[in-house]
Amino acid sequence: MEASNHTRVSEFIIQGLFDQPYLQGMFFGVLLCLYVMAIKGNSLIILAILFHPPLHTPMYFFIANLAMVDILCSSSVLPKMLQNLMQEKKTISFNDCIVQLFAFTLPMGTEVVLLTAMSFDRYVAICHPLRYVTIMSKPVCIMLATGVWATGTINSLVHAFLMVQLDFCGPNLIQHFFCEIPPLLALSCSPTHLNEIMVFMADICLGMGGFLLTIISYGLIILSILKIKSSKVKRKVFSTCSAHLVVVTLYYSALIYTYIRPTSSYSLKKDKLVTVLYTLVTPALNPLIYSLRNKEVKVAFMKLLPFTR
Repeated sequence: MEASNHTRVSEFIIQGLFDQPYLQGMFFGVLLCLYVMAIKGNSLIILAILFHPPLHTPMYFFIANLAMVDILCSSSVLPKMLQNLMQEKKTISFNDCIVQLFAFTLPMGTEVVLLTAMSFDRYVAICHPLRYVTIMSKPVCIMLATGVWATGTINSLVHAFLMVQLDFCGPNLIQHFFCEIPPLLALSCSPTHLNEIMVFMADICLGMGGFLLTIISYGLIILSILKIKSSKVKRKVFSTCSAHLVVVTLYYSALIYTYIRPTSSYSLKKDKLVTVLYTLVTPALNPLIYSLRNKEVKVAFMKLLPFTR
């Protein structure tokens, strides 16, 4: 059989995001636009950082990694979602569902650790500016990035492996618009205690751990900024981390609501709307957040796209 000797369900039916069939065409257009925005915007960020030497700094190195994470996050959900909008029967095979779960949890777990590394970078830049080049050297940045992606990959592999071990005897209706851990656990006809424990541990170690480290970093950053006497210098220093702070706020707001709570409190409609935020909207907005008030990024864009002059 598909993934386990105990698996009886060969495919799942995806409920989808919208319940109004007569609006499917409009929803398809909106979601396609968001997807194109996310792919083009993040790809442009990566190319700008790659080909514009002034952006070859630790901060932009991590922003390029964040852009890759956003591309993976959107691509794990949107293509299948758009395909289902055009089909009357919205199904996904068991194997494809596990692959989608892995492809989605990989960027989600990676982004948590990456945002923590980015907050550490901002802490060093603002609180220890004279030692910044030494501390955030190229080997250190590569090591941090490798650790970030390795942590996300291992986390995703663990959740996918544990999901494959479960029995799915029916029903097979996934009450979501893609294969995610909570709605899949709700369909299992075997005990899910180990899965829930591992989800909780990931939430605590990655989610809450990363959140606390980010709070500590920004607490120290704020204390350092308050010691600066010049208001103009204060604004200039804070502007170097304001974009990251906005991204962190958007990400953790959605993440905490979705995952830092028991499975019994799972709410379908609210969870769908929140999931749209961090799978579709945030990846499309991140390139704008990091480029709108950044002169160097704008210069890089103009070099890549001469018509923007």
